[in-house]
Amino acid sequence: MAECKNRRKHVLLLAYQSFGVVFSDLSTSPLYVYKCTFSGRLRHYQNEDTIFGAFSLVFWTLTLFSLFKYVGFMLCANDNGEGGIFALYSVICRHAKFCLLPNQQAADEEISTYHSAGYSNRNVVSSRFKKFVEGHKKMKTALLVLVLFGAAVFITIAIFTPAISILSSVEGLQVRAKNLHRGMLVIIALFLLIGLFVLQHYGMHRVAFMFAPIVILWLLSIAFVGIYNIINWNPRVYQALSPYYIYKFFEETGKDGWISLGGILLCITGTEVVFAGLGHFTASSIRVAFSFVVYPCLVLQYMGQAAFLSQNFSAVSTSFHSSIPDWLFWPVTVMATLAAIVASQAVVSATFSIAKQCHALGCFPRIKIVHKSKWLHRQTYIPEINWALMILCLAVTVGYQDTIHLGNAYGIACITGIFVTTCLTSMVIDFVWHKSLFGALLYFSFFGIIEIIFISSSCMRIPKGGWVPLVLSAIFMFVMYVWHYGSRKKYLYDLHNKVSMKWILTLDSDLGIVRIPGIGLVYTELSSGVPAMFSHFITDLPTFYQVVVFICIKTVPIPYVSQKERYLIGRIGPKPYRLYRCIVRYGYKDVHENDDYDFENAIVMSVAEFIQLEAEGGGTLDGSVDGRLAVVRSSENFGKRFTMSESDGNKESSRWSYPASGSSSRSAALQKLKSMYEQESPEFCKTASDPVKVIGYNIQGFPCQGRTLRPHGSQRCRGSICNRSLSC
Repeated sequence: MAECKNRRKHVLLLAYQSFGVVFSDLSTSPLYVYKCTFSGRLRHYQNEDTIFGAFSLVFWTLTLFSLFKYVGFMLCANDNGEGGIFALYSVICRHAKFCLLPNQQAADEEISTYHSAGYSNRNVVSSRFKKFVEGHKKMKTALLVLVLFGAAVFITIAIFTPAISILSSVEGLQVRAKNLHRGMLVIIALFLLIGLFVLQHYGMHRVAFMFAPIVILWLLSIAFVGIYNIINWNPRVYQALSPYYIYKFFEETGKDGWISLGGILLCITGTEVVFAGLGHFTASSIRVAFSFVVYPCLVLQYMGQAAFLSQNFSAVSTSFHSSIPDWLFWPVTVMATLAAIVASQAVVSATFSIAKQCHALGCFPRIKIVHKSKWLHRQTYIPEINWALMILCLAVTVGYQDTIHLGNAYGIACITGIFVTTCLTSMVIDFVWHKSLFGALLYFSFFGIIEIIFISSSCMRIPKGGWVPLVLSAIFMFVMYVWHYGSRKKYLYDLHNKVSMKWILTLDSDLGIVRIPGIGLVYTELSSGVPAMFSHFITDLPTFYQVVVFICIKTVPIPYVSQKERYLIGRIGPKPYRLYRCIVRYGYKDVHENDDYDFENAIVMSVAEFIQLEAEGGGTLDGSVDGRLAVVRSSENFGKRFTMSESDGNKESSRWSYPASGSSSRSAALQKLKSMYEQESPEFCKTASDPVKVIGYNIQGFPCQGRTLRPHGSQRCRGSICNRSLSC
């Protein structure tokens, strides 16, 4: 009973926090929906049935897409609790052979979260469509292009969301200040936009606690205004909840009503953010918040605006602000501006996450990703993306200068992204959930056909500014695909030219050069084999290090990889060669360690753990040419055999401490391991004064700056580690 009560409290707490992150964009749609809907020829139909029909369309669009499709259904199509377009793509790739990431291994499938519970693809008969797609590389490429286009559309949405939200919120000033020039409104919006993007640099951790209260107060305010307008202007508006008014709407307006659908669909803008923000919360908390607060408040607001417009159609250009009672005008206007800022911030932050995922999957140019421990959990900041979004957002605000034209462009971007999600979800139903192909087609037919109708209506607005998001999306997609194509070709080239193990074995254990004490860290993108550049080290350098570790940092198609499963360690060649491989695995939403020193220590500690396990009989078989990889972090003794501590008097050095065993400061296993290595290669047995260095090499083979590690209670140097392993 107590556990159930605590679970309910946790769900309610997450539901409260979700308002400021998940629903802020969706909750600001009433600012411009009716204005954009009646911006064309529909303004000539000034009667009650037309207004009621428009509200009925808004109500059923919001109900079908936001409530039924996303909150009711799409939240189930998650990837280990993560939502968004890349979550759909990754879960499809894990259950079907669609992935184009070049460095995938069978060992990745052994990660605990690789196969979703209840949906493992093992021992399941594949559908014919799945086999068809798996057998054609062009289909895999087409799927990747579809995903990249969806990601590009989301980035485009992040350009238009701040512009239309903030501009529509400040347009209410014209209701009270009739002489306020349009240019002045644009200038005010520009200042707010600049402030929004500048604040991104400092992180939102200091003001994030205000986001949820602002959105909740905003929702309650618009709900109250809606109830007031229903009672004061037209109580019969509730009749428009019947879909019969949709029929009457199209019967009277015909083609003009179909064109107006481009404005109706703006009521579901921000719905994609609801699904993308799933990773921060749970499906239960989002359902509770939307079903009991967001959805009722939005319905009441749209109903109240319809009641107001049915008696005041001339105020359609400022329908939201004009419908606010005089005594509530300024508080609601201020709340509208604050809610627009929160909505914009949420979309911009989601764009950082999308760009990071594209980069992790090799589909985005190299960018600087900033994450600080004092920031919100999983909050990242990308300076290049932030300033590029700011410039583009300011440009479209100055270029359009009007909410209606911004709405034309915004609607096309939103409905296109929703359609891409529908296509991917249909594949999840067939490939991941193993439902019949008929069920997937039924889902696609129901929602896809409705979305195609909305898209066809939006296409009529392309000449009126709707072409901008399509062009921007095409440019972003082209850049991402070209980068992915180049990265893949580079990897395949390195894979084709890697050094054969036969050539390595023709050399003796010293590789034909002088082996000096130390550990050489060599970065490579290859997850198997020896990179070609290593042969240049051997042929061009007179000496090389006694122990060589090939480090591969890769992304696997799951959101997060636990620390205990992150490091794969293996041996290359026989033991006397002392060649090791370390594969560091990250999920596409993992935040890489900002402290390179901790990262380097983790690598060296993992290799040391592997050597210890091997000495105890838990590693690969002796004499194997290329030993199998082992997840050393799974060992319960990790961190107990080796501990790191700061050395006295040297801020750039640290030391290894070994747990005492009797009178010795080293464990018996380490003593055994040391004696075994000394027997294998007596020439490496040095005096206590001989230094042992650990140095990192970048891809060109130039050494990086290092620092020293010393064992506790000993003056013997144990190594130095590269200061910048991520760039090595």
